[in-house]
Amino acid sequence: MNAVGQVFALIAALIHIYIFVLEAVLFPRPAGHKTFGVPESDVPAVRPWAFNQGFYNLFLAIVTVVGLILLHTGTAQGGRALVVAGCGSMIAAALVLLATNRRMIRAAAVQGAAPLIAIVLLIVA
Repeated sequence: MNAVGQVFALIAALIHIYIFVLEAVLFPRPAGHKTFGVPESDVPAVRPWAFNQGFYNLFLAIVTVVGLILLHTGTAQGGRALVVAGCGSMIAAALVLLATNRRMIRAAAVQGAAPLIAIVLLIVA
């Protein structure tokens, strides 16, 4: 995997860590739940789902970062596999988001662009 692809995989992981913070930590605050278009009255019902989803995004980031670490510690094949698994799941989640709500095109692009570029560069390299 070339260096540019690795940078995009790292960017994808950092984006998903940020999403984790929004969903699992900041969601009860207005800045958190308004980011996802959830009205204040629905926060108590949606909060457990957002919390769980936040950790899902964190785990995708962790898988990707561990893959990047393995690429640099002599286990390149395993590292590539983890980067593909993490970034591929990020892309799939972005596509599901877009398929279920076309108004979320910006969020899907933020969630899916960097991992898509990383995967393409992995294939090209």
